[in-house]
Amino acid sequence: MTFDPAAHRMVPAQRWFEDFTLGERFVLPSRTMTEALFAAFALASGDNHPVHYDVEYCRARGMPHMLAHGFQVAIQTAAGAGIFPHLVEDSLKGFLEQSSRFLHPVFAGDTLYAALEVDEITPQRTTGVLGLRSTVHNQTGVLVMDGRQRYLLRRRP
Repeated sequence: MTFDPAAHRMVPAQRWFEDFTLGERFVLPSRTMTEALFAAFALASGDNHPVHYDVEYCRARGMPHMLAHGFQVAIQTAAGAGIFPHLVEDSLKGFLEQSSRFLHPVFAGDTLYAALEVDEITPQRTTGVLGLRSTVHNQTGVLVMDGRQRYLLRRRP
């Protein structure tokens, strides 16, 4: 038996624009916001405000711990952390847009649970726009962020 790199896939079958249905959900892995993740995000983003790295600064302002940066929360909805991009390897043309609303603070030690849910299916001639509602809940079930992502997918050839 010979190895074929093209057959080395996370999912056995590819999906095209018309294969998705409204309400379909894609759960992403949960993640606890550790101090190490805060430090890595600060390094990657260049954001050096003490609210994101100095526990005593935060406590002096009434917060229980370091406050997560909004983008640090938003990246929990990166579709690449789940199965969605593996389903559309052959049909994905582009990531069109992303938006987020931050509804509740996230602190070091919180565990976040992100999901994507199909909320838009807009067909075009050879492609279609697939919209995904993005949500992030914390360990107590509070919705801390919601938003949207939109992708351009090819229709079935």
